[in-house]
Amino acid sequence: MMKTLDDILILAKKIGPKKVAVAQAEDEEVLVALEQARKEKIVKVILVGRPDRIELLAKKHKIEIDRFEIRPETDGFSASLECCELVNRGEADFMMKGLVGTAHFMKAILDKERGLVTGKLLSHVAVFQIPSYPRLLMITDAAINIAPSLLEKAQIIQNAVNVAHALGMALPNVACIAAVEKVYPEKMPATLDCACLSMMAKRGQITGAVVDGPFGLDNAISEEAARIKGVKSDMAGKVDILLCPGIEAGNAIYKSLTSFCQARCAALVVGTKVPVVLTSRADSHETKFMSIALGVASCKR
Repeated sequence: MMKTLDDILILAKKIGPKKVAVAQAEDEEVLVALEQARKEKIVKVILVGRPDRIELLAKKHKIEIDRFEIRPETDGFSASLECCELVNRGEADFMMKGLVGTAHFMKAILDKERGLVTGKLLSHVAVFQIPSYPRLLMITDAAINIAPSLLEKAQIIQNAVNVAHALGMALPNVACIAAVEKVYPEKMPATLDCACLSMMAKRGQITGAVVDGPFGLDNAISEEAARIKGVKSDMAGKVDILLCPGIEAGNAIYKSLTSFCQARCAALVVGTKVPVVLTSRADSHETKFMSIALGVASCKR
C-alpha cells in the first residue's frame, strides 16, 4: 500500500527515465519542475515552443538547457499538436502542458487524426497525500467531466483504477460519494448512480476494484463516522479512490485539500493513449514535479 507521494517517486525512479514532450514549454515553473525530474533521472525532456524564451528562462534559473531537446513552434496549439505527434511516432512516452491555454491543449489531444484519443472517455485523476489519512487518496473527476452520466462515471472509475494498478494497488477500494449515504432516486439522483455503480462492479462491468456507495464523504474516509451513522461497509476508512458526483464537488474537494489541509498532490488526465500531465498555473512547484513522477509511473512498462 502506498502511503506517500514519495512512494510514487521511488516507483518512477525504478521505471524511468521516460521521455516527456512539453507543449509551449516557456513556463518557468514547469521548466524548474522538469529540471528537478531530469536530475532525479526519471525523465528525458523534449521542449516544444519558442527557443529564445525557453533559453532565457533556463538562464534565469541556471538550468542546463543543453540537457533538453528543443523543437521550435510559435504558438500553443501547434506545440500541442507536435507533442501529440511525438507520442504517436514513439518519440515520447507521455506529454505535459506548459504555457499553452487548456482549451488549445485539449483541442490538440482530441484531434481525431493527430491527437491522443482512444475512443475512451477522458478524465482527471488526482492523487493526494493528506496528513490525517493513512494512505494515498485518489479523487476523480475534478477537472474534465462536468456532469457525467452513469456510464461515464463507470468509465471514470475504470480510468482511475487503471492508474491505481500502475501504482501497484492490486484491488483498490472505490467509494462513490454523494451528499448522503442513502438512496433517494428522485431528489438525489447521484445516490442512485452510486448504488448502480456498486452493482455494475459486482457484475463485472467495472473491473479490478471493489466499488461501493452511496457514501457521504465522512463515512467513506472514517470508519468511526460509518459506525456512528450505521453504514455497513468493509471499505469505510480504507478508501483508495473517491468518485465525485460531478465537477463542482470534485473541484471543491481538490482545492479544499490543497488550500486548507496542506495536502500534497499529483494529477493526470487519462483515457488518452499515454498519460497527460495537465497542471494549473496556480499549482505549486511540487505538484508539477510530482505530477511528472506520476506520469512516469503510469506509463506502460
